[in-house]
Amino acid sequence: MSIFAQLTPPVLPEGTARLRAELREFLAESRRALGWTPNSNFIGVFSAEFSRLLGARGYLGVTWPKEYGGQASSALDRYIVTEELLAAGAPCAAHWVADRQSGPLLLRFGSEAQRRDLLPGIARGECYFSIGMSEPDAGSDLAAVRTRATRTPRGWRIDGAKVWTSNAHVNHYAITLCRTGPAGDSRHEGLSQFLIDLKTDSVRINPILNLLGDHEFNEMVFDGVEIPADRLIGKEGDGWTQVRSELAFERSGPERFFGTFHLLTSTVEAARARGDKAAERALGRLIVHFLSLRSLSLAVAGVLQAGGDPGVAAALVKDMGARFELDVLEVARDLMPDAATTPDDPLGRAILQVPSYALRGGTPEIMRSIIARELGLR
Repeated sequence: MSIFAQLTPPVLPEGTARLRAELREFLAESRRALGWTPNSNFIGVFSAEFSRLLGARGYLGVTWPKEYGGQASSALDRYIVTEELLAAGAPCAAHWVADRQSGPLLLRFGSEAQRRDLLPGIARGECYFSIGMSEPDAGSDLAAVRTRATRTPRGWRIDGAKVWTSNAHVNHYAITLCRTGPAGDSRHEGLSQFLIDLKTDSVRINPILNLLGDHEFNEMVFDGVEIPADRLIGKEGDGWTQVRSELAFERSGPERFFGTFHLLTSTVEAARARGDKAAERALGRLIVHFLSLRSLSLAVAGVLQAGGDPGVAAALVKDMGARFELDVLEVARDLMPDAATTPDDPLGRAILQVPSYALRGGTPEIMRSIIARELGLR
């Protein structure tokens, strides 16, 4: 049976309304205390103070066992936390990757020592991770990675480069995909993941400024970087299986269609003030699309909660979410032709940021290839 036929939005757990109310109270308090400004780009504003406050309230590592600092709650509870953070435009960049995918990856594939050393710090909002997947000549084709890890008497030597590693200049670790053996006919063999210490390993980190001039992205260069043997995550050669598991978390969450949320709400307010019926119809269609994406994303969270593999459905959320964010931008430009388009304005920021939203987590072409294979179209 196709994965799509199994996707049914789950019933949210009891206590959802209470959890939302608690989160909104916390977000209001933290905004008063820290003075943060809402930002639709979930990875755009780094605030260690906010992440520590979030961890202290038990809103990180929500699904993890309590022995590793988690709350042992459901994936649906975590979905609610994520949704409220995005709707508020909270400064989530510090903890985001670690909480969303690095922690779950270590929980499933990491050694007991890795779990005990790292997961409690992530849950406290004090340990931050980057993603070491994309490469200069590989892009979204992860099977084409050329960064190589070679065994040495003391561990591993890594040579190569990774790009678009968000916040590698301030984060503590990067989980990095490397080739450790022959690719095989599928190209998926011979890949392994490693834990890179960004503070002590001799990795060269070069900034990549975005169109806004912000330093969010980086290039990581490995020129004979030596790491100990215990930095291998899971088993040698299992990297492809691990990456697929990790990408299901990265591609399926509400962040994939919340990137223009504040632009959408400001456009709705502008149309309501003018009493523009045509604009209201256009915005109504966008809101229906938003709710449909939310329903699909919740269904994927239900699959994760049940321990299933929603990789293909996650690709669908990612692809449709990126298209939705572009649609919001185009409708907003049509309905607000006189709106300011400076980087300090929601529309201006969206114009400069939205093109990158389709790239992170995999390009549309890669997502559609995954979906087409599931449907038997290629």
